[in-house]
Amino acid sequence: MFPKILIANRGEIACRVIKTARKMGIATVAVYSDADRDALHVRMADEAVHIGPAPASQSYLVFDRIVEACRATGAVAVHPGYGFLSENAAFAERLRQEGIYFIGPPVPAIEAMGDKITSKKIAAEAGVSTVPGHMGIIGTAAEAVKIAKKIGFPVMIKASAGGGGKGMRIARSEVEVKEGFERARSEAASSFGDDRIFIEKFIEEPRHIEIQVLADSLGNCIHLGERECSIQRRNQKVIEEAPSPFLDAETRKKMGEQAVALARAVSYVSAGTVEFIVDKDRNFYFLEMNTRLQVEHPVTELVTGIDLVEEMIRIADGQMLSVRQEDVKLNGWAVEARIYAEDPYRNFLPSTGRLKRYRPPVEEASATLVVRNDTGVYEGAEISPWYDPMIAKLVTWAPTRLEAIDGLAVALDQFDLDGVGNNIPFIATVARQARFRGGDLSTNYIAEEFPDGFTGAKLDDDDLLALAALACRAAFQLETRGFEGAGAMMGQHVIAERSVIIGNERRDFSIPKSDEAFVLMTDDGQGLLIEDGWQPGETVAASEIDGRTLHVRMDRVTSGFRMRYRGADLIARVMLPHVADLMVHMPVKSPPDMSKFLICPMPGQIIRLDVAEGDVVEEGQPLAIVEAMKMENVLKAERQAKVAKVNVVAGDVLAVDAVIMEFEAV
Repeated sequence: MFPKILIANRGEIACRVIKTARKMGIATVAVYSDADRDALHVRMADEAVHIGPAPASQSYLVFDRIVEACRATGAVAVHPGYGFLSENAAFAERLRQEGIYFIGPPVPAIEAMGDKITSKKIAAEAGVSTVPGHMGIIGTAAEAVKIAKKIGFPVMIKASAGGGGKGMRIARSEVEVKEGFERARSEAASSFGDDRIFIEKFIEEPRHIEIQVLADSLGNCIHLGERECSIQRRNQKVIEEAPSPFLDAETRKKMGEQAVALARAVSYVSAGTVEFIVDKDRNFYFLEMNTRLQVEHPVTELVTGIDLVEEMIRIADGQMLSVRQEDVKLNGWAVEARIYAEDPYRNFLPSTGRLKRYRPPVEEASATLVVRNDTGVYEGAEISPWYDPMIAKLVTWAPTRLEAIDGLAVALDQFDLDGVGNNIPFIATVARQARFRGGDLSTNYIAEEFPDGFTGAKLDDDDLLALAALACRAAFQLETRGFEGAGAMMGQHVIAERSVIIGNERRDFSIPKSDEAFVLMTDDGQGLLIEDGWQPGETVAASEIDGRTLHVRMDRVTSGFRMRYRGADLIARVMLPHVADLMVHMPVKSPPDMSKFLICPMPGQIIRLDVAEGDVVEEGQPLAIVEAMKMENVLKAERQAKVAKVNVVAGDVLAVDAVIMEFEAV
């Protein structure tokens, strides 16, 4: 077995590999850029080597720096994680030439499957179902339009060397083909150093289902069942699960057999994933093969009991697979949610900054529930604009799908994260939607369920009553704890009255005489028994209200609390009833009119300006492109207007809310 390995990656996946290596008794080496000097993976590894400036092109993507780090530390093998150099055939070849083991597939397999055009041809020859499309390289936008019209709209424009949602656009018209072609090619060039583009038919109502394969160098190749990855945003997976709620045993068997056939066709070795698009009739079509560990691998690990990282290391060491196909059993259900540093209330724009609070739910493992949190950060860590915005992967397992989803929902309520915008409220909302819980999924799910964007979860009356009661109880605790006679007051059965206002809704409570329990009475005579509950200084309340357990994130604000629960973010103001009576007379401050400005929605760099001062723009017209966290974001005009002033030039790095340009009426 390898005595020491280097992880050529960062963040969550580097920490994940270190954990398994440590379990196997293997020493680890981390590498880090200037931006990651204090990162968690650096702290966890046995050794760490600095490899350059923050931009990945000057650090994590530089072959020489990785090889030098191996030489300096005596690492004999490299695990690439995912992203960065994980599917770079030239890097794997360089390691081979240097006599360093690559914990991944052989170079020919990476080359064959890393090029989407070549991979589709090989898949077709291996008897794998493929999507109709144009398999040649497309040179111009005009050529792309001609091909798209021939295939028939809608089409998917894709980078040949792409992955992770980069360099991908859906086009439903000639205009969208032209714009999508340019953006996909630009993203592909900056992310992969390869701007080749191809086009294929976009399958309507599609599901994204993938098969995990494992193959050793001794000729053994198996699959570990499927993962459902249909909940996506901008072609980036958000929630994954295993198994799929859609597949039947016959379709699972066929997909698994085709995935293994493709792996054998390219003499695949190591862990890999064959991705399929599946239509509403369970017809499936080969999408691509990822020759690396997938982000969503934990759900497969939890339903099979197989450590994929351990298998990869064993395979690279020349060992046989530890399991046979007949040994693979799918046990229970696992669901994974990707926690991203992005603001769901602002169209999921990337968010950067310091994690002022990072307290994930407690990990646990029992016969009825597993909670796992794979992360690469800690409280006080910095989320920079240089890399992918993933903060953590929250994964739950349970005997049934609904139990796993319920476990995830509770864990999301317990996840205490502040300092950067994050998508926890959005995921918590999806986890409780009837459509999601019923397994009615497609890659269009988010667009269909949130056509106007995410504005927060809507709680029912029972939830709002429970939150109001909890706020009242917490406020009363704060009021009484500062008095020496507080206990005596309660002992004398003092009755108090309070009003709680959430939004436009007011609820009145009284605290009746009670020797043992804390009870609130509503104004219509309903009694609410509150047990445990929030304690001053805590930020997550685990409370029981009439036997119902709630996990609510609570922060003190003026006259009350900010309460976050089930995807809702609310302010509960607690006051005396006569004060609440006067609230209707308080003026409401109107927000300033910002419609005459184009505001930078996230920290990022201006890649291109499409208009100049004096231009008249129309609704939907592109104005500028901002790049942040490896994604290009096109900013468009919301209405007709004249550009009065442009405050930036291409290349400028802007903070969030910086004014890019100003408008005036036409």
